[in-house]
Amino acid sequence: MQGKLYLIPNHLGNPQTGITIPPDVAQITCKLEYYIVENLRTARRYLKLLDKKKNIDNATFYLMDKHADAGEYIKFLEPIEKGYDVGIISEAGCPGVADPGAEIVKIAHRKNIEVVPLTGPSSLLLALMASGLNGQNFAFNGYLPINKNERAKTIKQLENKSIKEDQTQIFIEAPYRNMAMVKEILKQCHPTTLLCIACDLTLPEEFVLTLPVSDWKNQLPDLHKKPAIFLVQG
Repeated sequence: MQGKLYLIPNHLGNPQTGITIPPDVAQITCKLEYYIVENLRTARRYLKLLDKKKNIDNATFYLMDKHADAGEYIKFLEPIEKGYDVGIISEAGCPGVADPGAEIVKIAHRKNIEVVPLTGPSSLLLALMASGLNGQNFAFNGYLPINKNERAKTIKQLENKSIKEDQTQIFIEAPYRNMAMVKEILKQCHPTTLLCIACDLTLPEEFVLTLPVSDWKNQLPDLHKKPAIFLVQG
C-alpha cells in the first residue's frame, strides 16, 4: 500500500506551538519517519517542540534547497512507494505557499500520490483576515523587484490594478529591506490608498494596522528584520 505526502505547517516564530498547531497535527507530524525540509537544524528543533520524546535521530531527512533539482525531489518521494508516509515541513507557515515545497507537491500529483494538507498558520491569510481589506478578491505577488526603479513601477502597477479590479494586493519583502519597502509604498501610492502592515503575526508583539497612506507617514513602526506582510487596496 502506497504512503501519503503530508504538508506540515510550521509556527511563525512563536515557540508555543499549542497556539498555532492543532494537537492532532502535532501527533501526525511526530509519527512520521521521513521528512522533506529546507533546513535540517530548524526542522529537528521544530519536531522537538512538538514532542520532546520524539527520537529525531531515527528519522530520515531530505534537504530541499536551491541546489536540489527535480531529479532529487523524485527520490525524496521513494519511501511513499514503499508504503511509508512522508512529510514536508515549511520553514514558516504552510508548505507550498511562498515555499519551495510546491515543486514536490507537483511531482506527487504526477505520480498519483495522495497529498494531505494539515491545518496550521498562514501569515498571508492571517494578515488578510485582520486587514479589513477585500478578502473576496485578492492576489499574492510574492517579492517585488529589488531594483529601485522596477520596484517603484511595480508598486504603481499593483495600486492601479487594485483600483481597477477592486482587488487587495499582497506582497512581502526580505526583513532587512522592510523599511525601504514601506517608504517606497508611501512615496508611490495615492494618499487615500489603504495600506495594511502586518508584522510579527502570532507573536506577543504582533502588530496589524490598516490606514490610508497619508496617515502612515508620521507613525511608521520599526519593521527592520521583522517578518512583515504588506497589503494595498486603492
